[in-house]
Amino acid sequence: MTNGIKFTSTEMRYIALFESISGASAKDCVVDEEQARVIFVVSEGQVGVAIGRGGRNIHTLERMTGKKHEIIEYSEDPVQFIKNALKPAVVKEVRITEKSDGKTMAVVAVNPRDKGVAIGKNGRNAERLRFLAKRYFQIQNVSIT
Repeated sequence: MTNGIKFTSTEMRYIALFESISGASAKDCVVDEEQARVIFVVSEGQVGVAIGRGGRNIHTLERMTGKKHEIIEYSEDPVQFIKNALKPAVVKEVRITEKSDGKTMAVVAVNPRDKGVAIGKNGRNAERLRFLAKRYFQIQNVSIT
């Protein structure tokens, strides 16, 4: 689904650095200057390799770049991708519906005590999820309940 995604030279440098340090392959990289973070989408089954034992790879990357790094496991299935993007929050259900105007929407039900984790501070996790769901699956809106 990464067809048509174009990387900036900055994103390419982050991907090269990430892959050389972690040994995992990055499918995507989003540099979020506003939140001072870099989001990597890695191939299925590569989250552990990407993070490294005890978070070693992430800590190394964060020291080198001065930014927070977030890893999300890719999935061809939009429901599974949404669940992966919201980890460690426990997702009870994901409903994807097409509205009458042709726009696709996802409603995500999370465990009530995990709602804060799913939404994130100032909505940053919810915003990340909306951006990635639109980028990969043309889902225009995501609602977390």
